[in-house]
Amino acid sequence: MPSPDRKRAVEPVTLTVVLTVVLALFFDFTNGFHDTANAMATPIATGALKPRVAVILAACLNLVGAFLSTEVAKTISGGIIHEDQLTPEAFPAIIFAGLVGAITWNMLTWLLGLPSSSSHALFGGLIGATLVGVGVYAIDFGVLLSKVVLPALVAPLTAGIIAFCATKVAYAVTRRYDGRPDGRSGFRWGQIVTSSLVALAHGTNDAQKTMGVITLAFIAVGWQQADHPEPMLWVILACALAIALGTYTGGWRIIRTLGKGLTDVKPAQGFSAETSTAATILASSAFGFALSTTQVASGSVIGSGLGRRGSRVQWSTVGRIVIGWLLTLPAAAIVGAIAAFFVVWWGLWGVLANAVLAAAIIAGVFRLSRRSRVHAGNALDTDTAPPAHRPDVSEVATSALAVKVPAAPHPTRRQREILLEKERLRMEAENLQIRAALAAERQERIKVELLALQEAEAREAEATARLDAERRAREADAERERVAKALKKAEKHAKRGKQ
Repeated sequence: MPSPDRKRAVEPVTLTVVLTVVLALFFDFTNGFHDTANAMATPIATGALKPRVAVILAACLNLVGAFLSTEVAKTISGGIIHEDQLTPEAFPAIIFAGLVGAITWNMLTWLLGLPSSSSHALFGGLIGATLVGVGVYAIDFGVLLSKVVLPALVAPLTAGIIAFCATKVAYAVTRRYDGRPDGRSGFRWGQIVTSSLVALAHGTNDAQKTMGVITLAFIAVGWQQADHPEPMLWVILACALAIALGTYTGGWRIIRTLGKGLTDVKPAQGFSAETSTAATILASSAFGFALSTTQVASGSVIGSGLGRRGSRVQWSTVGRIVIGWLLTLPAAAIVGAIAAFFVVWWGLWGVLANAVLAAAIIAGVFRLSRRSRVHAGNALDTDTAPPAHRPDVSEVATSALAVKVPAAPHPTRRQREILLEKERLRMEAENLQIRAALAAERQERIKVELLALQEAEAREAEATARLDAERRAREADAERERVAKALKKAEKHAKRGKQ
């Protein structure tokens, strides 16, 4: 029969484990609404799915995906932290402190609309709490480097390259030169399939991280054997339901950033990005790599933006997201370490203080989020005022305004030739019109000059006629004078003859 001292020692551990499980499930819930955008931002942005339909579909597939594989859970529960280096009384409290760090970072980045990594927040919180509560020797840095850090560096780049190539191929296959519809809107149907694959892949990867944390706590207190790190069925079910419920609530702030803030997503781009994301996550889950689905999805969206001619990636938003990625591990680790100090100093009271602290952080962030609500109706509106005019909204959350992509891509070579020919014909028509106008002007000028000449000739003829008349009048006058003189002379001769 166990001694009373043993009972008193078990009760605090049991309470700590229960609180850890509750907080872990809430972290899983935040992971769900934090990462909904990974699968559903692009189909919502292109109109392939209505917002509510998209999150319901993602929630159902997250639930199914959580049952498909447990390799990632084994990585967390049997690799990163050496359970044998911690006492059963201390380890659940350390995990609890790590979860406080992860949830704090998740809630903060959700408020800012920043698609950061929930996975790295979890790892950072656990590492920070373990360093303070136990020491450096309790962390397996080899596993951390090979299955967390390296995949985090390689996966976004790989997903981006795959999405870039897939987008190029999609547009090359559907390109037409005869001006007829290219049928690219049909990619919206494909997006339903690919976004479903991403949601399924998210369930196979992210839900298992919480399973691994709970299993890690059970192994530490002896409730589960260390040589069997597979999560129990009820743990799988609870985590699956938590992440599905979180996904259903919809992380609309992050959906806004991924759907419009990085680049303007067209159906062919969304199809390519989601295909790349699903392939990368499913492959990593098969190998037990605990990578960030957020980083993979963001890399795919950026790659698809670079792959479409005429599209433009908003690199300032990309820079802020990358900075968030770089800060995730150390920021969560710092909060986890601070929470671990309370545990080290006050024991069970420290755990309760951390629980109050976590509740205060959650309530405070939720209250701040109510000041500028983002929901299914306005998540992808592009007429939102910029952050400079709306101090209550983060710049990343309204970054849809940062990208203005032309309505049509740059023309192909054949289209350019057609445009040049049309321009040449237009210029020739304009030249003919100018020449016709000049000819009409010249003809009018000639007509005016001809009229002026005719008037001048008429005036000259009139003057000539007048001069002739005057000359004839003078001649007539002279003739009359001569006749008169002759008559007078004749009269004189006649008078003389009579005399």
